[in-house]
Amino acid sequence: MVRISDITEYLEQTAPLSLQEEYDNAGLLTGNKSQELKGVLISLDTTEDVIDEALRLGFNMVISHHPIIFRGLKKITGSNYVERVIIKAIKNDIALYAIHTNLDNVKNGVNKKIADKLGLSNVRILNPKASGLFKLVTFVPKENVMDVLNAMHDAGAGVIGEYDHCSFRIGGTGRFKPNENANPHIGERNEIEEVEEERVELIYPQYLGPKVLESLRASHPYEEVAYYIHKIENKSKDVGSGMIGHLETPLNIKEFLLLLKQKFYLEQVKYTPIQTRMIKKVAVCGGSGSFLIKAAKNAGADAFISADIKYHEYFDAEGKILIADIGHYESEVFTKELIFELLKKKFSNIALQLSEVNTNPIKYI
Repeated sequence: MVRISDITEYLEQTAPLSLQEEYDNAGLLTGNKSQELKGVLISLDTTEDVIDEALRLGFNMVISHHPIIFRGLKKITGSNYVERVIIKAIKNDIALYAIHTNLDNVKNGVNKKIADKLGLSNVRILNPKASGLFKLVTFVPKENVMDVLNAMHDAGAGVIGEYDHCSFRIGGTGRFKPNENANPHIGERNEIEEVEEERVELIYPQYLGPKVLESLRASHPYEEVAYYIHKIENKSKDVGSGMIGHLETPLNIKEFLLLLKQKFYLEQVKYTPIQTRMIKKVAVCGGSGSFLIKAAKNAGADAFISADIKYHEYFDAEGKILIADIGHYESEVFTKELIFELLKKKFSNIALQLSEVNTNPIKYI
């Protein structure tokens, strides 16, 4: 039996909640984690029509990219669409889950999907963030080192890029005296003891901290486990905003804009003029990405693809970069496919469906 918690835990391993922006509200918004899953409907937004679609399908979970709840609610009376969605979901035992900026900020997330749509190669994070990694240092009797290390590796510690089971060890001598209330694994009460130990160092992502420390305490032979933790401040190539890569073949401006219209099913594109004749290096950011214009320019991008660009922000192009606003919905609607692919890879025995509701609140004429 698959429970809602099985889905949420898997998604949060892929895109940890700790990676969401401060303003965001990703995660389980309504519903009981322990409830048996009947089916998952995947949408960009959660609207009343999406809830009705889930009801028709007999599904009890909706996963959206955008959270229906961004700010605290003081009343839930049905006075607006947010309150009506929540009321309908709770009345019908439908769990609502959002996977938003945490999915934006991982290397195989929303922006990678956009880059893939454009056929970009040699892609990397445009604006890397602090790694969110911590280094744990502990001291273990030599004969117990591998048991402790393996336990922490099983908990997810010691992964660096494409490498796992990473650690550093150095030998030394531990010295201690248990008092009369202690129950020492090695040595006697009120007697000074010296033990051949190894200093063990390994790293782990912030969200795995409780699990890693639990594995350390459970596997370590000492009654009192000595350890300390350092936050690592370096940037991470795997976490951050936007993405940048190269087109397989350089395109002139007209060809590039036609490619955008074709790949993202666009009726129109807003863009700035550019002095260069060819587009080769392209930066992307799903949703509102104007905060990355400077980063795209600094990275030498010929074009920056995003949405919600304000009038005065277009001037920041200065003829050096093509800024193209393709629309918020249009830039992120393929996130539904991304979530579907993630879940299908792990759960082959659950009902999954992409919502057929067009939740774009903007129309064109």
